[in-house]
Amino acid sequence: MSEYGEQGTRDTTEVSRPQPSGAWVLELGGPSGGDARVLCRGEKLVIGSGRNADLVIADPTVSQRHCRLSVQHDQVLLEDLNSTNGVYVGAVCVGSASVVDLGAFVIGRTLLMLHAGVDAAVPVVDPVPGLIGSSLSMRRVALEVRRHAKTRAPILLQGESGTGKDVVARALHQLSHRQGAYVPLNVGALPESLADAELFGHRRGAFTGALQSRPGAFEQAHAGTLFLDEIADLPLGMQVKLLRVVEDGIVRALGAAQTLQVDVRIVSASWARLEERVERQAFRADLYHRLSTVVIGLPPLRQRRSDIAELCVTLLRRIRDEVGAKALTSGALALLASYDWPGNVRELASVLYRAAMTAPTSEIAASHVLLPRSAEQSPRLSSLGAHDADSLLRENAGNISRAARAAGVPRSTFRSWLAKTQPSVPPRGNGKLAG
Repeated sequence: MSEYGEQGTRDTTEVSRPQPSGAWVLELGGPSGGDARVLCRGEKLVIGSGRNADLVIADPTVSQRHCRLSVQHDQVLLEDLNSTNGVYVGAVCVGSASVVDLGAFVIGRTLLMLHAGVDAAVPVVDPVPGLIGSSLSMRRVALEVRRHAKTRAPILLQGESGTGKDVVARALHQLSHRQGAYVPLNVGALPESLADAELFGHRRGAFTGALQSRPGAFEQAHAGTLFLDEIADLPLGMQVKLLRVVEDGIVRALGAAQTLQVDVRIVSASWARLEERVERQAFRADLYHRLSTVVIGLPPLRQRRSDIAELCVTLLRRIRDEVGAKALTSGALALLASYDWPGNVRELASVLYRAAMTAPTSEIAASHVLLPRSAEQSPRLSSLGAHDADSLLRENAGNISRAARAAGVPRSTFRSWLAKTQPSVPPRGNGKLAG
């Protein structure tokens, strides 16, 4: 039994199908952040916590010579060197595995990720407020944020839902040192009838129910930053009015006789690609060009899996008063790293909260992590040894459904693996092994 309370028989496992070309980059993630290293074809790299390792990791749960990477053209061979706590891929403790592009594995509490054809020459910059992650992708984001924060140029943030666009917008304002307020506004949620008043304000008596004057978002953000979230969903009629304000900085509140000059830095965000909306004439090209002077793309979590360990530490710390002190086992961390996270960090936070509430002790094991059913449709492991399946079943108290989720495969597939050594396992059932 490992220090993490999880154990698996070590077997040869293949991780997805190899399609990469070019150089390899190894990213290291951990509770305190990580680093990246370029790997050359033909190189053999021993990873461990001892001085005689080629790559030394300051993690007390990592053996002195924990594992070896052998770099090939289209894949990297991962071998466990009889470590104490094992090497985990997709919550399975393996003896060796063929890892390809975007492949992730866990040793101790350290998560490592391999990229093919990625430029690792990204300078390290000071952390950006609120932004968690030290992967190459997030270092690029931090570099862009710090480069443009103090300019007046409008910035467009593009990324999937849950990637942290609101966090980056707030960081841009903090680093800009603008004296005015930071005003966030979800324009996609505004009814068109209220959009005028919300953006530009109104005077008393301007319409039925306007009992007093109210400043709009532009006036509130004077000398500061206005964050326009979900800008792609702004009605076309309002796009014309917004363009005028973006160009000349002059707003007129509803019912007002005078105009008002404002100094506002605009940061907008969209999950949809605005270029495609422009091509379909669903978004004005002139407004798009005004808002996208600078474009910062936020990577989805599946492209920066090495940040998952650091994210989990932070997210668990935030709910510590509610669930108590919790830590992930190697298997649980590897399982989280194997999932593609369509909901990104927001989804990770929800899954982690449920796992922390389920775990009866301070350790969150793979059996406590409940991933959505969609995870079963994209297994990270193409084959699993029968002894590994038996081990996972024991770790999950004989519950086939939970063991299948830990392996990242459908229950029917897991049953077929068990049938190789346990012919008595029925083809279908309630998920609990009889006897």
